[in-house]
Amino acid sequence: MAWYDINSMNGTEIRAGEKQMDRKLLYDNFAQFEEDTALSLERLRNLKSDVEKLMEENTALHIENQYLRERLDELEKQNAKELEPTSPEMTKSRLNLEKIYEEGFHVCNLFYGSRRVEDEPCAFCLDVIYGERK
Repeated sequence: MAWYDINSMNGTEIRAGEKQMDRKLLYDNFAQFEEDTALSLERLRNLKSDVEKLMEENTALHIENQYLRERLDELEKQNAKELEPTSPEMTKSRLNLEKIYEEGFHVCNLFYGSRRVEDEPCAFCLDVIYGERK
């Protein structure tokens, strides 16, 4: 319907009624928009709060993760030290044989007492000195 009607005798009344209805509709639309905006703002505040909580939790988890990694490294190093083969102390007799061997002499039962040529290693001597005995 137009703002005014030429065929109507009360054109001003029609316009005033339409304006009144348009104003009410406009007011209702603004009121609804305000409610929608308030609801959206509330949702946005809730999202912001959730994001803040998640960021705090994420930071705490990063710190905990870093601590756990450091602790794991410490335990792995400690475990590696425990698993390292420990060489048992050599007896006095083996220490003496080692000293003789280092001076360039055979200590094995095949060539005992003979000089090693150019201090070449001898597998038999090394077995006598460092080999495991049961």
